[in-house]
Amino acid sequence: MRAVPAIFKQMTIAPNSVVTLTYKLHTVENGEKTFVEEADRDNPLDFLFGVGMMLPKFEEHIAGLEAGDTKDFELAAEDAYGEVDERAVASLPVDMFKESGIPAVGQVLPLQDNQGNQYRGRVTETSPEVVVVDLNHPMAGQNLHFSIEVLSVREATPDELAHGHSHGPDGSHHH
Repeated sequence: MRAVPAIFKQMTIAPNSVVTLTYKLHTVENGEKTFVEEADRDNPLDFLFGVGMMLPKFEEHIAGLEAGDTKDFELAAEDAYGEVDERAVASLPVDMFKESGIPAVGQVLPLQDNQGNQYRGRVTETSPEVVVVDLNHPMAGQNLHFSIEVLSVREATPDELAHGHSHGPDGSHHH
């Protein structure tokens, strides 16, 4: 039996491979699925595997898959965006909003802490003194259900490895 030339060997998802896949994401609460977002064939998700860009448990579920494979899996909240942290609620003094005006409940504000870390806070209530924002990820406390289809798997280019991210399905363009 002759060895199959390496070029015909299907690449499987492993560290330093660039993965292009489609997905449908639903949150799951009490068995009820709620559609959140999707990446379809016209606009697939493309990422460098194993460098921490994706949720670790998401990567664990797709490791070893190859182009053409499909898979459905669920991530528990603690393996996704964490449980809701009751302490991740901040009361901001109304003075902070003198320039921009008091934000509406439900509005998402870009915030930054003293170390320069960026956060997004959703306004949950306002009063004459404070604006209360919830800094939890919008999907915190929720189980996530993914339906994925792997479109392609290829080796990352030296450039991509150096930059720590994918340069697109063919490895050439830069965002």
